[in-house]
Order: sequence, then C-alpha cells, then structure tokens
Amino acid sequence: MTDQRFDHILSLMERFKLDAVVLNPGSSLTYLTGLDFHLMERPTVLILKKGTNPILVLPELEKEKLSSSRLSLTPVTFQDDPSLWQKAFNEAAEKCGLNSCIIGVETTKLRFLELDLLQKAAPQARFVDAQKLFSDLRLQKDSSEIACMQKAVDIAQDALRATLPMIKVGVTEREIASELVINMLRLGNDPALPFAPIVSGGPNSANPHATPSERKLSSGDLLVIDWGAAYKGYFSDLTRTFTIGAIDDELKTIHQTVLAANEAGRKTGRPGINAGKVDDAARAVIEKADYGQFFTHRTGHGLGMEEHEAPYIFAANDLILDEGMVYTVEPGIYLPGRGGVRIEDDVVITADGSRSLSDLPRELIVLP
Repeated sequence: MTDQRFDHILSLMERFKLDAVVLNPGSSLTYLTGLDFHLMERPTVLILKKGTNPILVLPELEKEKLSSSRLSLTPVTFQDDPSLWQKAFNEAAEKCGLNSCIIGVETTKLRFLELDLLQKAAPQARFVDAQKLFSDLRLQKDSSEIACMQKAVDIAQDALRATLPMIKVGVTEREIASELVINMLRLGNDPALPFAPIVSGGPNSANPHATPSERKLSSGDLLVIDWGAAYKGYFSDLTRTFTIGAIDDELKTIHQTVLAANEAGRKTGRPGINAGKVDDAARAVIEKADYGQFFTHRTGHGLGMEEHEAPYIFAANDLILDEGMVYTVEPGIYLPGRGGVRIEDDVVITADGSRSLSDLPRELIVLP
C-alpha cells in the first residue's frame, strides 16, 4: 500500500540512518495511521522497519480500530494480564527482525513502560533520539491540513465573539473561560480542546500562563484571553487583549507597542528566511519602545496536531522557513503588578510570503 506520509518517513529514516522507528500514542502515530489512541496503563506501540510491514502492538480490545487505518498494519495483540505483555513485544520484535537495529524514538513521547518492553524484546538494538526526524515529518502542512487549521481558527474566533457579550465588571475569569469552552464545543470543536483557555484580568494578565481564577473583573483592567480550538485533530491558538472600561495611558502604550510588534512579526515571515528573523522583527519593536525587559518569552511556536511543535520562533533558530509551515506570532509586554498585553495570530508560510489564518480585530476593544 503506497502512502505519501509513510513514504516520507521511510525517506527520513534513510536520511537519519535509522533501521526502524517506534511510536506510542500521540500526534505522529495518528498522522501516519489515522488512528487515535490515548496513553493509558496498557502499552500501544507502532513499529516501522524498512522492508517489513508496519506492526502495531496493542491491547486486544483496541484491535477493531485497525479497520480504519490509512496504513496496512500487522497487529500483535495482548490481553489485560501484564505478565503477557512482554510476550507480545517479543513476538513483534521477532516478526520484523528488530534486534541489532538502530531504532529512533520520539524522546518527548515514548514512556519508560514501552521502552523497557522494547529493550527486553530487542536487547541488541540501539535506541536513539529521533526527535528531529519527527519534527521534520510534520513540519510542512499540506492543503488539507491547512484547511483543518483554518476551520479551527474560525471556530475559535466565532466562539470568542459569542462570549464577549457576557464579559463585564463583576464576572470572574473562570466564568468567562467556561463560557468560551462551551461555545467552542457548540460550534464544532473536537471532543477535546487543544489546551485550557487562559483568561486573566488586571494584575493577573501580567502572568503569561495564568490560570483562570475566581477573581472578578474590575473597571480599568486589562483582560488577556488566550484560547484555541481543535478540528479533525488540528489546532488553533489565538490571543486578544481587551480593557474593562478606561485604562491609563501607559497600558494603552504597551498595547499599541504589542500591536505594532505583532504586525511586524506577521509581515516578516516568508520562504527562505530563518525562523529567528520573525522573532527579531517583533522583538525590535518592543525593545525600541524600551519595554524589552518585559517581553519574557519567544515570539511564537509551530502549530498543527500539537499546541507546540516546530518551527519555534526564537532569535537563535536558524531553521529556514518554507511553504506550509504554520506558527504563531504572539509578542507580549507584561508589567508586574499592573497588567499585560499579548496579541497572537496563526500564520502560514505561502509560496511567496505568508498569511494570517486569523483575522479577529487586534485593536484594543473596550468592554463594559
């Protein structure tokens, strides 16, 4: 069975001089097979070895999922008794001749549970870091993937529009977050969100990764909302900043500065330049305004089947941007004890430049 994604990973294995790769449940396994498994106490592992049919070691109760796989897979199943799991892994390793191979693993995903079973099944094999291979595998999105991400952006933006009327003085951060989640689900979000929304008002907005609290909004607050939707396994990730009534002049200034930095970052991306140049462009605007010390994180991160994936948008990243890469542009300024501003958009590299998938107004919007 010929499959473009499978052919791609085989070519990457050749480039990285790997005999095989192993994957447990996660985005890369889903990307290759179309199957969605969750990590649980029972192990599930996909084994890809050059010259053999892909093998999936999985619990017997999950076997029916294989009928919808985009790849032809050889199943090796086991019952619930953990004492039988090693036998299944031994069988899989023997079927594909895994012993003595150089085997690539996704270091941020593979658990000790699966690694231990694999090492015992193939004691002569060498397991190596293949994180770069898996980053390259999903780095450039095709048109169908970008269409799913556009839909995820649309769901997120429409959900925020539906939520804005309930935001006013006296409403808590947690109430806003809950309403936003409900609206995303109503509008067609996947059963699970890519991440829990960040809703932070007043001094809390100076914490880039604040957790929604029972704090009630007050007049004069900045309000940062960072949220995203999921559609067919692909994510969006957006941030907008609002005010509750009037704010002081410096808070207006930092919003204008972040707005300009966001625009600079969005406009810089194009094929052939380093990812770090996007960070440079956004950061230069903030540093020129003398707020550089209050911009405490990278300008962005890649986006796709994970909330954070390659390409990462930080100054030292010399990765060359190319068509189909998708990433966030999210500069921010955070004044401790007072408030913060972040404006985030999802950008895709096109054949001759870049475009933003998100178009929700970025200007400062005053809410009651």
